[in-house]
Amino acid sequence: MKTQRRHIFWFILIRTIAVTSILVAVVIIQSSTTDFLPVVPFYYIVLLAYLLSLAYLGLYLWGKNYTVQAYVQVVVDLLLITALVYISGGLSGSLYILYVFPVVAASIVLSNRAAYITAGLSAVLFGLLVDGLYFGIIPHFSPGQYRERSLGLVLFTIFLAWSLILVIAFLANHLTNGLRKAREALLLAQKELEIKERLATAGRFSGQLAHEIRNPLAAISGAVQVLRGELALDDEQRSLMDIVVKESQRVSESIEQFLDLAAPGPQVFSWVNLPGVLEETLALLRASGQIDGRHILAGNYARSKVDYYGNPNQFKQVFWNLAKNALKAMPDGGTLTVDFSQDKKKAVRIRFADTGRGLTEEEKQRIFEPFFSRFANGHGLGLVVVRSIVDDYDGKIEVQSELRKGTEITLTFPFKEARSKPAFQEAAPR
Repeated sequence: MKTQRRHIFWFILIRTIAVTSILVAVVIIQSSTTDFLPVVPFYYIVLLAYLLSLAYLGLYLWGKNYTVQAYVQVVVDLLLITALVYISGGLSGSLYILYVFPVVAASIVLSNRAAYITAGLSAVLFGLLVDGLYFGIIPHFSPGQYRERSLGLVLFTIFLAWSLILVIAFLANHLTNGLRKAREALLLAQKELEIKERLATAGRFSGQLAHEIRNPLAAISGAVQVLRGELALDDEQRSLMDIVVKESQRVSESIEQFLDLAAPGPQVFSWVNLPGVLEETLALLRASGQIDGRHILAGNYARSKVDYYGNPNQFKQVFWNLAKNALKAMPDGGTLTVDFSQDKKKAVRIRFADTGRGLTEEEKQRIFEPFFSRFANGHGLGLVVVRSIVDDYDGKIEVQSELRKGTEITLTFPFKEARSKPAFQEAAPR
């Protein structure tokens, strides 16, 4: 997981709150007893923690390498906690519970792996400190902290602390993973809602727009074609009229797609031979010149036998828009691969893959947004229509793409019992 600027801010803030809470708790405890821990060294460590927070805040404001800063904060906090455990007497005190805070922080701010590394480092520091105190390698901070303990009790306490730290690391990772997934799902749902709102807006205005433009546009196109046939035109004038007719047809296509979004009308469902529908669509693209000698068609569509209960016109729209987008992504030629498959649950998968220019991350996030197009002459509705039709079938769309290597779009249409073919009924003629 990439450490972000806001993660560092919350790390510094929560760290400061934790240090303040410990300070207040110690002050309250010390007011009733003087045997808890040495007060002056404790205050020095707290002061150092506050100064470090200011230094971290400066790095947060002017630094850029937030991952390195997070690791530095975790390691330094482990050292500070080890110092607190030492002045409190090691096993004689109870401050070793503070090791769980850097572990939780590493899990939230860095990654699962960082949390386990922090837990391991905590266990090593605590184990070395306790062993050093027990065997006399490290002197006690004050003579009154010495307690006679058996080696078995010391080892038991160390392993208990280690177990606690590792369990906290596991639980923290489990919870943060859940939070990350929930956040990703929330962002995805928010994106879906934005797209649906734009679709609804497009739908509300598309009907009015179509009726306002389509009839005058048809009249203009028809008049130009009549004049082109009756008048003696030079090459430049004929070229200009061809442009008018061509652009009128392009606008007319946009209007038709608007109408598909606004009022798709009643759909008649039947058993559809999907590869057959694709063949018809590819034939139209060849006739229009959009598929030429520079393009290679590949995949198993020519030999597949996949039936699905749906509306053939809807699938023609889906295939037409996906194929056109793939061809536009390969202006200098390339390979368009279309594969059909059906799993054991009879769900149908249709895969369109091209060897075009691919998608940027921003384009991948926005390709299903209305009016967003990655092509100079695009109107940003083709994939919106595809998305709308797939949603009508409760289907799913997966997009994989890499710049300069191509794009792969996979559609999944689930099998539904209500649309199943009765055993006694023959498939509709194709």
